[in-house]
Amino acid sequence: MSTKKTIPIKLASAVREEDVEERLLREGWKRLTTIGEPRLSEIAEAYRGMGFEVHVESYKTEGDGCTTCLDTDQEMGKVIGTVYTRRSAKPQQEDELF
Repeated sequence: MSTKKTIPIKLASAVREEDVEERLLREGWKRLTTIGEPRLSEIAEAYRGMGFEVHVESYKTEGDGCTTCLDTDQEMGKVIGTVYTRRSAKPQQEDELF
């Protein structure tokens, strides 16, 4: 039996979404993608495995672009998040296999 693995998403506060992204970019984060589960967890784990810090923000509709697919997925209960990464300040541990 497989267990479903999901990553925690920080809930947005009353701060506007643009302010959150601006703050993250100032802190050195790079916006990678907005995507739903299960790929969201896979991307986050892959970047953590490469030594990156990973931050995921809950998806919110923004701007004038077409967001129909993401909005529909979210209405159906799919978890969608925006992935941000930055280089870790901690040194990466050696891989035991190499």
